[in-house]
Amino acid sequence: MIWAVIPAAGRGSRFGSEIPKQYLEAAGRPLIAHALNALLSHPRVAGAVVALAADDPHWPGWTEWNGKPVLRCIGGGERADSVLAALHALPDKAVDDTLVLVHDAARPNLRGEDIDRLLAAALAREDGAILGAPVRDTLKRADPNAHIVATEPRAALWRAFTPQAFRRGALADALQRARADGVLVTDEAMAMERAGARPMLVEGREDNLKVTTRADLALADYLLRQR
Repeated sequence: MIWAVIPAAGRGSRFGSEIPKQYLEAAGRPLIAHALNALLSHPRVAGAVVALAADDPHWPGWTEWNGKPVLRCIGGGERADSVLAALHALPDKAVDDTLVLVHDAARPNLRGEDIDRLLAAALAREDGAILGAPVRDTLKRADPNAHIVATEPRAALWRAFTPQAFRRGALADALQRARADGVLVTDEAMAMERAGARPMLVEGREDNLKVTTRADLALADYLLRQR
């Protein structure tokens, strides 16, 4: 059994929109609808838990998608809090060894073949796996005035995407440990790394972009309309 978790309690303050960015539309549907559809169209994903803000007025009230359950819970102020709340809200039949896919609500262009490769890697190892892509651009280190200080080697660097796939129990323990240590983790892999795991990087499509700017939203709209 495989379940999906979508942290969606953010308010879109960095995007500069009155509407949280997960509810902005691309190709005629909210970004979160595209994310849910990508996950729940996959035959091996049994259902999803969405972590929402307590006073979210935008959630459409979906309780199923493609005939699969969509559960909801109250998220937290940080991504890690929302993911942890969603892990606790999974049904009882999702045991500690259940593989969970954590996916960004504002990452709408996920493809089924990427999920296939991710699942193959994550199911083959205890430490889990994440989608990503090697860094291909030249990287510059800057000073506070935006002057170049150095050119950084990129040979071993990757950009982290989602979904990120881990066992429910191990991920919950890692997130709780980070919280107890006062460490703000920026993705699930970071929590697992702190717990001693070495997740596998699985190269995915680079058009699996996360919408963080208005230019990203326009690009996502274009990509989705081409599918």
